[in-house]
Amino acid sequence: MDMRTRLTNALKEAMRAKEAERLSTLRLINAAIKDREIAARGEGEDPGVSDDEVLAILSKMVKQRQESARAYEEGGRLELAEKELSEVKVIEEFLPRQLTEAETEAAIGAAIAEVGAASIRDMGRVMAALKARHAGQMDFGKVGPAVKARLG
Repeated sequence: MDMRTRLTNALKEAMRAKEAERLSTLRLINAAIKDREIAARGEGEDPGVSDDEVLAILSKMVKQRQESARAYEEGGRLELAEKELSEVKVIEEFLPRQLTEAETEAAIGAAIAEVGAASIRDMGRVMAALKARHAGQMDFGKVGPAVKARLG
């Protein structure tokens, strides 16, 4: 089942169960996907959004909400931080399982070996290999410095 179908089914279930917060988050996800479709149409591209693009959108949404929650916590607005974190939980239901630290290290090692990376100049190729194979499964903001440390 593709991502759009899963999201639509979850939206219908949330409506039936009258889960207002979950429904709100699912509508935000659908709106973000529609925005991407509209942008693609404007650029003359195929307006369909692939599962990989949906995963990228969801990952971005999670990251945005985590940053917002952190800012709210620092500002003493705990109720708003809780709302952001509850949205993160709903969004993460549609993302693949995140790799553990050990699995991430193993994936980095495998990608370095696969592309034959020898120096920091090869970092882009290593990151591209990781993104192709593990999209949505790791935080590339944290992976980048780890790759740099292994190559540098």
